[in-house]
Amino acid sequence: MRYRGLPPRRGLYDPGDEKESCGVGFVAHIKGQQSHQVILDAAEVLESMKHRGACGCEANTGDGAGMLTALPHRFLARVAREDLGVELPGPGEYAAGNFFLPTDAAERERAKQVVASVAAEQGQRILGWRRVPTDASGADIGPSARATEPVTEQLFVAAGPGSSGEAFERQLYVIRKQAGHRLRGSGRSQAEMFHACSLSTKVLVYKGQLTAEQLRPYYRDLSSADYESHLAMVHSRFSTNTFPSWDRAQPNRFMAHNGEINTLRGNMNWMRAREGVVRSDLFGADLEKVLPVVEPGGSDSGTFDNVLEFLLMTGRLLQEAIVMMIPEAWQTHESMHPDRKAFYEFHSCLMEPWDGPASIAFTDGRYIGAVLDRNGLRPSRYYVTHDDRVIMASEVGVLELDPANIKHKGRLQAGRMFLVDFERGRIVADEELKREISARRPYRRWLSRQVIDLSDLELAGQPRGFDPETLLARMQAFGFTSETLSFLLIPMVEEKRDPVGSMGNDTELACLSDQPLMIYDYFKQLFAQVTNPSIDSIREEVIMSLECFMGPEGNLLDAVEGQANRLRVPHPILSNEELAAIQHMRHRGWRTRTVDITYPRSEGAAGIPRALDRICEEAGAAIEGGYKLVLLSDRAVGPDRVAVSALLACGAVHHHLVRQSQRTRIGIILETGEAREVHHFCLLVGYGADAINPYLAF
Repeated sequence: MRYRGLPPRRGLYDPGDEKESCGVGFVAHIKGQQSHQVILDAAEVLESMKHRGACGCEANTGDGAGMLTALPHRFLARVAREDLGVELPGPGEYAAGNFFLPTDAAERERAKQVVASVAAEQGQRILGWRRVPTDASGADIGPSARATEPVTEQLFVAAGPGSSGEAFERQLYVIRKQAGHRLRGSGRSQAEMFHACSLSTKVLVYKGQLTAEQLRPYYRDLSSADYESHLAMVHSRFSTNTFPSWDRAQPNRFMAHNGEINTLRGNMNWMRAREGVVRSDLFGADLEKVLPVVEPGGSDSGTFDNVLEFLLMTGRLLQEAIVMMIPEAWQTHESMHPDRKAFYEFHSCLMEPWDGPASIAFTDGRYIGAVLDRNGLRPSRYYVTHDDRVIMASEVGVLELDPANIKHKGRLQAGRMFLVDFERGRIVADEELKREISARRPYRRWLSRQVIDLSDLELAGQPRGFDPETLLARMQAFGFTSETLSFLLIPMVEEKRDPVGSMGNDTELACLSDQPLMIYDYFKQLFAQVTNPSIDSIREEVIMSLECFMGPEGNLLDAVEGQANRLRVPHPILSNEELAAIQHMRHRGWRTRTVDITYPRSEGAAGIPRALDRICEEAGAAIEGGYKLVLLSDRAVGPDRVAVSALLACGAVHHHLVRQSQRTRIGIILETGEAREVHHFCLLVGYGADAINPYLAF
């Protein structure tokens, strides 16, 4: 970590919390005409957004800046001939990419050998490495950035026999991922310096721990007159309360991001959980080589880019993958076309949204576009000119334009996509592109035949009663107090809201208390690092929904009818009657296995780890037995049996199944007397619960 400019995890600092809020933009020629002017215009856009980036303790050490362009074939052919004595094949038959390499000569050579070895294993041919001309002195790079400055080299790879088009791109993806796995985790002193900015037949990325004004002086390639492109995406980084580094600069390999992904931890964890069941005919056995999908140590933007690239390489269209990851608000959109709604609903069975605030620009060389998340809390504006140029950026005024040349101008809207298709030579309207995506498969028919609604289930067994004769004993067993009733439950019943007692929680930290406390008290809420307007599901009903799906998930990479065979519930809190219907269901072959999460009182504290082992084992056995849902229940609590905390039991089962690559094969429901506060439910959902029945609170 030290060579990335990041300290190790210590105290309250964790490198995994790195986020950013930045400036993003692009310049492109709609008809796909390449020119060096596109590079010059993009550089002006970037330098105009220097205020959206940031610098460190020195004014000349930036948080990061970069530019992504189409592969400049004429320029690359010349430098390969002049610097390496190599004649490049035609466009599409070779790939180029910029790599950050160790400064130590021996480690750098080893890194190159590993890349060459992986390329050979994948049947591709290395043409050579070119040292990218950089000028740290001329660009006036600050001391902190220089201290972690890597060596930047450009790799050329020729397509091997039988590799062409997208098949070649997939091989390049495997090469880059495998090399990263072998090098960055090697434990060598400069292992973390290895980073592939890009490796593609379509795009090329120049970036670094630079300010916006340092990018072109530092990378002299960008000033070459024959460096031509039909698109250029730029990014000026602001590392929000976090550390900058060379590899975390943007653009990433397919996107650049202004804002934050505030659902990041859940997105990452669920992506990891799904890896156990992913399969791809396009990759075959090579799929294992690109896992894990999310590269460790990346930022929120880098993580999003990892998953976006994975979806693209496994067969999805760029715009399809984007709307799958960042869907617009659709549940309560009354005028939305049913086919479009069906597309979003089907894909909500496969993946949860990556929630912003986010303005994301994206490109794969054929398309370039931008999108806002469903809340629309990040500004992005665009201009279209009469000479077929398009300029999009975080704000207006980033590029000097003749007003007479402006054909159209507008702004991105919440959930809407702005897309340029270079092959068709035009801007594709949001309505049109989503109509095309929605019509690719019969999503409405699939949903109508496969989705199971909670209302479809018959009450096969009697709901468990309230057992008033044991109510007090149960309340005592689960730690209820008179304050729980007076200040939490009664206000929630009467006012239908989470009661607020003050402007903050000044209760002492649980770890410092000498009183016995619930495990929930050891957790605190994570807040967004960037100030945003308050959002909740009541005030923002049009864009918020608590509806969720439960049960086994299919292969994320397949879009087939069976993926929609899931149980839909209006919200994750289940009444006693709803739980009874699920517990005894026999609908379309669905069955629920109940697992007791209590243990004998006679075992004392030693009973907890034994109980957790048993609970995890029974949950795994439920999967093998063909059950769709597992119900973790503490109803058996009594004078002789003690309940394991529902949070402990749920977290243990969830992580056990993730480790066994089985988590997405079953849904987890809790029947617990322990949960009664909003904080409790949030934690239980965060640690893997699909739905909760808080019977004692009822």
